[in-house]
Amino acid sequence: MNKSIFFVLLFSIVASCKEKEPKDEVSEPIAETTSEKETAYEPKLSLAQWSLHHRYEAEDANPFNFSKDAKELGFDAVEYVSQLYDKQVESLGFETVIDSLKAENQRHGVACVLIMVDGEGDLADPDEEARNLAVENHKKWIDAASKLGGHSIRVNTFGTNDPEVWSETVVDGLKKLSEYAATKKINVLCENHGWLSSDADKLMAAIAEVNMPNCGTLPDFGNWCIKRKDGERWGECEEEYPDYYKGIELMMPTAKAVSAKSYNFDAEGNETKLDYYRMIQIVKNAGYSGHIGVEFEGNEMNEPEGITATKKLIEKAAAATK
Repeated sequence: MNKSIFFVLLFSIVASCKEKEPKDEVSEPIAETTSEKETAYEPKLSLAQWSLHHRYEAEDANPFNFSKDAKELGFDAVEYVSQLYDKQVESLGFETVIDSLKAENQRHGVACVLIMVDGEGDLADPDEEARNLAVENHKKWIDAASKLGGHSIRVNTFGTNDPEVWSETVVDGLKKLSEYAATKKINVLCENHGWLSSDADKLMAAIAEVNMPNCGTLPDFGNWCIKRKDGERWGECEEEYPDYYKGIELMMPTAKAVSAKSYNFDAEGNETKLDYYRMIQIVKNAGYSGHIGVEFEGNEMNEPEGITATKKLIEKAAAATK
């Protein structure tokens, strides 16, 4: 046998034997445990347009700047508020408005998360004709959410403060709208947004009765007024849901969006009414991985400052979660 061939064969046999020898366990790096590999909770953040509603309600306002404004504030996802485009829809037409918003999103690299729909009727109206009209009115916004690439619309379920009537009418309205929304792969979300929708126990009973995968919730940290003075929708609150944190816990299993409402902040940057550390922990514990919307509604700082303060607090609270 050629000597060179012999030494090649010998080297191959030795190498093969070495591969079969047991590895030195001490020399191998110890794999991290699951807990060691875990990093701080880093939720995706979006900007709710209501945080800038004073800006867009001004006489010379241009709500088409929302995606640009959001980007400048450090957001790459937005949540629209339909009522802030009432004038534009009236003057330009609905489709033109939606097409313009889509173009602006693409221009600034911003994604639509959802649309908060107001002024289109109440899905829990005790009058069936009015309730059905509300369903029809909302359909164009479902189409709009689909065109904009969003996953949901937020609806209103005022209508009546009678719990027995509401428990039937809200289920009827939500089912009818959710059936249409399912054909567009869009979710219909109920926020704790006043009256009986802010009673988390009653709201979740209604969601369970609807029993559709695309009918869920949008828990809002701060909207817990069940009854206002003189039966008004907005204004002085006379009765609140007693436990904000329990309410969020009840709503989270069906949540497809979350609204981090904020009002005012102390010197340390903490929200003065709500324990954000507790709220964010509840959101994390629920296994929620969607966007958390920043929704500043305070009066002690301007809107951009309040938005930034809310964003920083969410990030700080998220980093402290366990």
